[in-house]
Amino acid sequence: MSRLNPDFSTKLKKYGAFDTSLCYNCGNCTAICSLSDKKNSFPRMMVRASVIGMEDKITSSLDPWMCYYCGECSTSCPRQANPGELMMSLRRWLSAKYDWTGLSGLLYRSLPISLLAFLLTAVAVIFYSFKLNFNVETIMHFGHQFEMFAIITVFAIIILPNVFRMWWSVIIKPKVKVPLKAYFKGAGDLFVHMFTQKRTLGCDDSQARWFMHMVLVFGYLALLFTTVVLDWLGTDNMFIIILGYVESIVIFAITFIFMAGRIKRNKELNKFSQPSDWFFVIWLFLMGFTAFIVRIFIDLNIIENNLWMYLFHLIILAQWAVLIVPFGKWTHFIYRSFAMYFDKITETIK
Repeated sequence: MSRLNPDFSTKLKKYGAFDTSLCYNCGNCTAICSLSDKKNSFPRMMVRASVIGMEDKITSSLDPWMCYYCGECSTSCPRQANPGELMMSLRRWLSAKYDWTGLSGLLYRSLPISLLAFLLTAVAVIFYSFKLNFNVETIMHFGHQFEMFAIITVFAIIILPNVFRMWWSVIIKPKVKVPLKAYFKGAGDLFVHMFTQKRTLGCDDSQARWFMHMVLVFGYLALLFTTVVLDWLGTDNMFIIILGYVESIVIFAITFIFMAGRIKRNKELNKFSQPSDWFFVIWLFLMGFTAFIVRIFIDLNIIENNLWMYLFHLIILAQWAVLIVPFGKWTHFIYRSFAMYFDKITETIK
């Protein structure tokens, strides 16, 4: 039997949720949600679990990750309980539950601590550059090495253990018996959802959102490959240089559109943006934009006299790598993909 925590809704507010007591269980949100079917009551089940404090039920559920926040449930709610935002808050809360370091929850709950973490990361980059006597060639070599090291370290020490904790929460702890072969048969679905986010196509809102998200994912991964593996900022190969320019333009163009939407609040999912939402989209924009400018400075042969530009890019890169990727909204991309995978492999026993 699941234990009830009467203080859960209060705790959840720190992750962005609104007053869950406004919900009187009318079922409007489920009736309007295009993801609801005979097996899944979206988002009513999770709303109810949040209201009465069924933490174990929420922790073992994949439902919050199934929701892509089209916002129709919130717009149709007669009590303005904002079930769509509640589901978003549950995803933040679950990210904190999966994180073995505890830093995700700390950064989600406290804006001052988040800002302090960004500041300390910037100071660390500047201090290390000072130790290198602000030598352009040495610092740029360090930046390239840092990217490779950060990717390997973050995935090995933080992301993978957290995915394991997610698996433990939704499969092992609830004693869901999944045949070993199901893990292999469902592996294709993991990669399909990771790269295409095709679940969004089940929502009734504009499919342009799905297309832009998919282009952004491919653009980001392509720029990561071009920068880290092909050494975009250090190469003289014209094809790689042009490729990097195109990828960085794609990233900062699409993220600019996303930022404009959050500023205008023209859609339900943009009305209650939390700091973590802003950090993700702003830093992703700055990643593409600063990389673009740094490469221009290199091509114009003025980077040595404008080291500040590369240092700014390196600061953004470091903050992205050590804060946003392992502890911010970027992890939702990973957890959602694995949620689709876990849902697929458990279909055989339902």
